[in-house]
Amino acid sequence: MTWRTNDARAVRPESAGRWHTALALTVVAAIALAFIAGLVYLVLPGYMPFNAMTTVWEAPHDGEAAEGGNDTWLVGDIVVRSRVDGATAFDVRSGKKRWEYLVPDRAETCGSGADIAVGVALIAFREARPQEKGCVTVVAVDLADGRELWRTTGVSAAFLDDVVTTGGGLGVLLDGGRLRAVDLRTGAPRWTAPLSKGCDPRGLGLAPKQVVVALMCGTGAVVAAFDPVNGRTRWTVPVDARRGVDADAELSVVSADPPTVRVHETDGDGPGAVLAFGPDGRARSRIDAVGDYGQIFTAVVEDGRLFALTGSGRGQSGPFGGIVAFDLATGGELWRKAGGGSAFDVADGRVTVVRPSYKNGDLMFVIDAATGDEEDERAFRDRVAGAGDVLTHQDLVVVVGGSAGHAFTVYERW
Repeated sequence: MTWRTNDARAVRPESAGRWHTALALTVVAAIALAFIAGLVYLVLPGYMPFNAMTTVWEAPHDGEAAEGGNDTWLVGDIVVRSRVDGATAFDVRSGKKRWEYLVPDRAETCGSGADIAVGVALIAFREARPQEKGCVTVVAVDLADGRELWRTTGVSAAFLDDVVTTGGGLGVLLDGGRLRAVDLRTGAPRWTAPLSKGCDPRGLGLAPKQVVVALMCGTGAVVAAFDPVNGRTRWTVPVDARRGVDADAELSVVSADPPTVRVHETDGDGPGAVLAFGPDGRARSRIDAVGDYGQIFTAVVEDGRLFALTGSGRGQSGPFGGIVAFDLATGGELWRKAGGGSAFDVADGRVTVVRPSYKNGDLMFVIDAATGDEEDERAFRDRVAGAGDVLTHQDLVVVVGGSAGHAFTVYERW
């Protein structure tokens, strides 16, 4: 059998077979190249199955941000976001809205806190009027369904972030020159405690064992502890008796048990420090944000340890950018993890960190809180380095803020 072309030259069957084979190989090679290109697209940023984070859902954009009151809480299977105009709860797995609580028209939130165990949040707000300079109203919201449980007025403070705090079924409010404690579910008065005259409260913390307030009194900073049962003053001591604290420095209570206060210079030039105290108010340790640590951007106390996000700039390296764990009893370093970071969470004996990657997608890694050993590392497809906070719920990770502008995004391991 012969095959003919237009010029009548014969083509052998085996030549045609080779032509078909070459065509088939070309097709296979093209498919392989497409597969490899896709794989490279995934693998180059470290984004591949069993080593990545995928988006489950995204909350709506926050819109205008308030000066205070923005917070996010995980309560069972819902995630609650407080913002400038109130709070909204979503199912953490599906993103379905569970409830919404709105403050009055033209009012703005200026402080919030939640007792997850009791299931109640306090939201402080001020009316949008020129004469209102502080938070004047506090409402208690049931975190299960968004119902308002009670409200009170007369609350005021020169600063916004720590006007209310919660814990152990108790709500503590900064009310002018005093502390006012109420039952968290009913709003019933528990006690009041006066603050030292001439002192400006700068930070507030609450634990089952005590209430802690950081105050600036003239040119000196002090920290005071109160009994949560009756409000009696237990002790008042200088924040830093040896070196002192600048009058314009920012003070915040990192933890009420053990009492821990962070000092931050407002001009950004001072290194700042975190100071821990014993149950009797005696100075226990001082952790300086100096040397190769750089600045301390975020600090969390858990199980007698301080976990700090440090560096020369948020998410940057140098002098040292990363997470450092300290023993609050001695101030000594326990471990450090380099690589920068923008947000982290400490829960269930693990530290979950979101870390920027300037070459590819951002990263998340999980560290054993006791030893500093890395247990997991995964890649995000998107940039999330603008995160303000990270929360974990079983196999889900909630990244608050982030570069996309959403209030938060929920991811799962892939």
